[in-house]
Amino acid sequence: MTEASRLAAEGCPSGTVVGADAQSAGQGRYGRSWLSEADAGLYVSVVLRYNFAPGEAPVVTLALGLATVEAILKTTDIACDLRWPNDVLIGPKKCAGILTHMEGSAIVAGIGINVNQPSFPPDLSEIATSLRIVSGRAQSRERLLVDLLVNMDRYCALLEKEGPDPILKLFSRASSYVSGRRVTVDLGSGAVCGTTAGLNESGFLMLRSDDGSEHVIIAGGVRPCS
Repeated sequence: MTEASRLAAEGCPSGTVVGADAQSAGQGRYGRSWLSEADAGLYVSVVLRYNFAPGEAPVVTLALGLATVEAILKTTDIACDLRWPNDVLIGPKKCAGILTHMEGSAIVAGIGINVNQPSFPPDLSEIATSLRIVSGRAQSRERLLVDLLVNMDRYCALLEKEGPDPILKLFSRASSYVSGRRVTVDLGSGAVCGTTAGLNESGFLMLRSDDGSEHVIIAGGVRPCS
């Protein structure tokens, strides 16, 4: 993402892709680390230049999630779930993550997918998986990348042309977390338990807490209630 951001600041065209076979400092949300085993995952950052309306940046992350799950399904026949706002899951375990930030007028989208990892360290094996583990066979990172880029362009073009509504509807249908799911949300200052109640027009998660109050979740870690 550092290199893609540099290129974006220099005016590189939309669709510029920076990839790595491994990362020594993979980034997740809130500065968390992302395990990036050599030659095992797909680690790419893409520079996006679309005429999105002001305030649509959060919906871009949702569009990229849709693009990721569709690419995985087409390449591997594995169906994934989406955990708002940026996690791709197979069952309860994470297989991919998305991180976006603005660089001038461009959006830099970083996507990491666990593709061919045969296993994970004990501290991650309960929460992470790979396409190889689930499918029982090695998968083509190159084919997955091509499908991912095609779908990124398609969903971003849909957002640019028709606005957030189609993306919000598609994401809501694709995610088991958006509505009616009992979750705990880590807000940094504390955790709130409640039931998800859909997305608002900006793509933020609505939560009805156990005390009856309603919250708009702009950012925060969403996890199933234990």
